[in-house]
Formats: sequence, structure tokens, C-alpha cells
Amino acid sequence: MRREGNLEVLYEDNHIIAINKSNNELVQGDSTGDEPLSERVKRYIKKKYNKPGDVYLGLPHRLDRPVSGVILFAKTSKALVRLNDMFQARDQIKKTYWAIVKHRPEMEQGTLTGYISKNHEKNKSNLYAKERKGAKFASLDYSLINLSQKYYLLEVNLHTGRHHQIRCQLAKMGSPIKGDLKYGYPRSNPDGGISLHAREISFIHPVKKEPITITAIPPQNDNLWKEFTKLMK
Repeated sequence: MRREGNLEVLYEDNHIIAINKSNNELVQGDSTGDEPLSERVKRYIKKKYNKPGDVYLGLPHRLDRPVSGVILFAKTSKALVRLNDMFQARDQIKKTYWAIVKHRPEMEQGTLTGYISKNHEKNKSNLYAKERKGAKFASLDYSLINLSQKYYLLEVNLHTGRHHQIRCQLAKMGSPIKGDLKYGYPRSNPDGGISLHAREISFIHPVKKEPITITAIPPQNDNLWKEFTKLMK
């Protein structure tokens, strides 16, 4: 990891670049008009390598705006095509998340399954126990890995990649993520984000064919994340 201006670069080579995204930061442009992370990464590449004209940058996956952690970009079209295939295959890329919750799960570890449908108007997902039209199967594993005086740290591994999946399934379990008003947490976080962090991503490099694991430190301007980071060392 290295700091490049206001970017935290976790990994970079000729084909891919991984950034530790801050929470409440857009990955790509939307109707808000706020500058997205993708544009900042393009500026960084253009300046560092003195590139003329437009900089190519592909986005094979996304993180919700209020979520922090590892986000991967492709610097070449070859890498993007192969990464897109890998993300769609699901079993070729392992993504691990950390989530801070207020309510301790009844079971310290388990698998959550259900069917998720997205409400596009509200930008929110609904979870159902049984299959229904328009809903997609969702599955994840979770485990309780640490605790503080008032909060619990869960590690989550996704089997599927549905809209707001972790947020929705943990809330349905009775453990909404800290700060996530949309899914039932009573108070927002001061910075407007939620306490969900894309901790790690592991995959085979799309061009070099070497195994890679990229890990991101949680936001250290948040005292609770800072406390859990110390506890996990």
C-alpha cells in the first residue's frame, strides 16, 4: 500500500490497479454530479505515466457509495474482459468483507440464504425466504471474529453478488450494519458512510496468471474501525 496524493493505492501493475476506497465516495459518476473515484484514478495514471489524451480505465465490479475498501480497476481492455468473466463466474474471485454490527448474531457463524429483488425507485433490496418472480438467489457465510464493549465485528464471504446483499441479509438476521439507516440501523454514522468494509480480494491475475491477494485497512479516521484494526493484529 502507498499513498498517492489523495489515493491509497493497494496494488498496481501494467494491467490492473486496486484502490482502498473511502466510504461515502462514488466509484463512478451518477446523477449527483459528484466527482467519482474513477476520474481521480484516471488523473493519477495520466500524471504518473505522462499519458497523452484519454486514459483507459475499466470497472469490473462496484462498491456501494457508503462502503469502504478494495475496489479493482482494469488498465487495459484485455484485463477488463477477463476480469468481467471472472466476476461473473463467482467462484474465481473471493471477496471478504468486515461489518460492524450492534446486535450479536444468535449463532457465531453460519450461512445465510434467500432471494433478493431490487426496488429501483428506492435503490433498496428486499429479501424473501422463498423463490419468487424477479428475485435472485443470494448466499453468504458470516462469522463473528471480534467484539468491543458495545459492537461486534463480523467477517462475511459472498457466494453471490446481489444488490445490497450483505446489508440486506445481515439486517434480516437481526444485525443491521452500523450506520445503515436504509436497512434498519437507528442512527447514521457521522461521516455518512456505513460500517461495511471490503477487506480483501483474492484471484488469479487476468494476464500474469499469478495468484494475488489484496487487503485493505479499514478507515482509520473512524475510532471504532481503528479499535477493531488494533484488536485484529
